[in-house]
Amino acid sequence: MALLLGAVLAALLFAASIERRTEAADRFPNVPLITQDGRTVRFYDDLLKGKAVVINMIYTSCKDRCPLETAKLAQVQRLLADHVGKDIFFYSITIDPEFDSPEVLRAYAEKFHVGPGWLFLTGQRDDITLLQKRLGLYSMTDAANPDGHQPSLMIGNEGTGAWMLNSAVDNPRFLATTIRNFLIGWTRDPADGRRSYSTAAPIAGFGAGGYLFQSKCAACHTIGGGDRIGPDLSGVTERRDGRWLRRFIQRPDQLLAERDPIAMALHAQYNQVQMPNLRLGDADVEALVEYMTRQANGKPGPARGR
Repeated sequence: MALLLGAVLAALLFAASIERRTEAADRFPNVPLITQDGRTVRFYDDLLKGKAVVINMIYTSCKDRCPLETAKLAQVQRLLADHVGKDIFFYSITIDPEFDSPEVLRAYAEKFHVGPGWLFLTGQRDDITLLQKRLGLYSMTDAANPDGHQPSLMIGNEGTGAWMLNSAVDNPRFLATTIRNFLIGWTRDPADGRRSYSTAAPIAGFGAGGYLFQSKCAACHTIGGGDRIGPDLSGVTERRDGRWLRRFIQRPDQLLAERDPIAMALHAQYNQVQMPNLRLGDADVEALVEYMTRQANGKPGPARGR
């Protein structure tokens, strides 16, 4: 009797697994896509089936959020290290397939120092729009994004059926922890050991400028830590004219459109990665300039909460 019950239970579990896989295959279209290396793949069969994935939508000519998204995800990839390409796979799908050829996508990936396990994909517009809608990454109700593009990540495990939506421009360490814990389970880094709270460094007060820098700028820049995707900003408030610097922080796309010589030179020097227009107000810009000046002079920011 026990053997019979076990066989029945196994059959039911197998049937449920088959049913779930059939539902997943129906939900996610098996459309053809082309990688940045020119290889044709099927979305469900080759990219999704049985995998843990992180998916977002981009386009390489974006002057708004895409560069920030990609820069932050590049940080997340580095934090996840060898998990990417083995346990977790990253996919960035263009919503501008007419312009974003495999060659354009490959050049874009190289600008952000993308590592293995992250594919940039193009295909037919109708197929991509269908994917965008099925993945929950499409919205024509957001007036700030008339192309339907949202800075969101779909994080999921096709094998378990677990899916979640997250911001693509969140703090990279938070994102890496969220992705790792959701997709492959909570783990402790053995190198961390069990250190006492008494050894923890005090948390520096950021203030508004520090928060803006960490959330908007740190994916591409450091202050005194060397060049990253963009230049090291140590001393930038002394090197650059104050009026020019404030305008560049607020409207970098406009300076490039005007072919401003400094903006053009920076664009060429840093692999033509376009600094995004982050829609910063005047007060935001002043807070950033003050923060960068304080950091360059070795002065702490205001205490947290003030």
